[in-house]
Amino acid sequence: MIKIADISCGYDQKEVITGLSMDLRRSDFSVIIGPNGAGKSTLLYAIMGFITLKCGSIEIEGKDLQQYARRELAKIIAYVPQETIFQFDYSVRDIVLMGRFPILQVMQSYGDEDRASVDRVLSQLGLYELRERYFSQLSGGEKQRVLIARALVQETDYIFLDETLSQLDINHQIEIMQLLREIHFERQKSILLISHNLNLAANYAENMIFIKSGAILGSGTPDEMMTEDMLMRLFEIELQTMINPQTQRRNMIYPGV
Repeated sequence: MIKIADISCGYDQKEVITGLSMDLRRSDFSVIIGPNGAGKSTLLYAIMGFITLKCGSIEIEGKDLQQYARRELAKIIAYVPQETIFQFDYSVRDIVLMGRFPILQVMQSYGDEDRASVDRVLSQLGLYELRERYFSQLSGGEKQRVLIARALVQETDYIFLDETLSQLDINHQIEIMQLLREIHFERQKSILLISHNLNLAANYAENMIFIKSGAILGSGTPDEMMTEDMLMRLFEIELQTMINPQTQRRNMIYPGV
């Protein structure tokens, strides 16, 4: 479990998160939803130790975050950024192989076991035929699948994804959400995703976390969070909801003119 207790943090003199507390369980598939500037990405950065806390504490698997070395933490949490720019144009297989680095011993090189793990995950994610293709030659959806594959070979309990869907067409957004749901249930991974797509989050995730102005507005199941009252409090606009006949979950209806 990851326990976050009364943390405040930000950048330079600007405080983005103020007095935030929440728990992340290993069994969760959670999506963080909130307006721009609410502190969603900042929260991920804080949990991964990318920014320093001004106050409060973060405990990961019973150990304070500050006691973790970067490499040790990378054995627990894998991170998929919104966009990745590589200095060189690597092949798909080489990029996914990078996910094995935290597992290696000091001065150890990649071995047969690492390459076998990469090929196995590439096959499972439908990427094996693309293994020799350069990253720059891939579509947006394929690139995100490669980055998720890199996270999987890292063999962590938690996978964090920062707005992975934001630059994808709707067909690729659905494809990625289906993939994450499969990973969550079949591999027992805890997924924490930042997204702006309320309905995709409600249809695929098990837990929704609403964040506003650097604080948790509420968290719960999609049916608990996708109420007209909660959406008004989060976005300050009147939105209606209805039951999606395909998923039997509550979805937002966009207002008419």
